Amino acid sequence: MSPARLNLTGKMSRLVIGATALAAIATLGGCAAGGNGPSATSLPMGSSCGSIRSELRRMDNRGVPSKVEALNAGRRLSSRDRALAKRYNTLLNQYLGARCHT
Repeated sequence: MSPARLNLTGKMSRLVIGATALAAIATLGGCAAGGNGPSATSLPMGSSCGSIRSELRRMDNRGVPSKVEALNAGRRLSSRDRALAKRYNTLLNQYLGARCHT
């Protein structure tokens, strides 16, 4: 092969690598912008991501997630525990729906 042909091949490979990198960056940028997912829902009046997160944390410390698991498994719960589990699920849905976790 001639030296000129080798030089052209090197330029072509750098061009292909560069174009591939740009395509990957553009694709990842589209994912980061959230172009394909559902839009965030609004939080109820008087709520914020921080207030919901602090209530979820308090409920975590009181062991409410185990009550949620028991409710989902179909085990019997007292009406108080059932209400706590439903409140936890509601708060978690609000927190995730408003995209507070991102």
